[in-house]
Amino acid sequence: MFDATKLAEQDVANFIPHRDPMILISKLLAHESDTLLTQTDINASSPYFDSKLNGVPNYVGIEYMAQSIAALAGVEAHMRNDIIRVGFLLGSRKLKMHISQFDLGQSYKTRVTRLYQEDSGLAVFDCQILHNQDVVAEANVNVFQPQDTQAYIAGANQ
Repeated sequence: MFDATKLAEQDVANFIPHRDPMILISKLLAHESDTLLTQTDINASSPYFDSKLNGVPNYVGIEYMAQSIAALAGVEAHMRNDIIRVGFLLGSRKLKMHISQFDLGQSYKTRVTRLYQEDSGLAVFDCQILHNQDVVAEANVNVFQPQDTQAYIAGANQ
């Protein structure tokens, strides 16, 4: 039986379809209905780390949001004893980056909350990235998670 109260002890790779080196979030912190809180720790080996900036460019924040959404879907799949499915980032609205980069040695928390979901797999999430208690990035993110990824991709190629 999956215990969502022990998320911080779990490997992020168990909940998202990504694999190293493309796992950008460091840990899962808390789950509530339709909401997940994750943490991203910035170090010199972080994907997209830029030594000239001494951090990660702010535009990578959209991927922190997307991977946190994927992790929420993964947590929910584990709770249903279901498989982890691939999802697709369709776009964002109201994207605001309040910082120019994610700084070396700092940790950032990403909160994603499902606002809307259709049976087709189309969903909208309210996303915030926080440093300490300050919102440093925010967006509404649109995603699509088909029931059958292979059939969806094959249909797109026809």
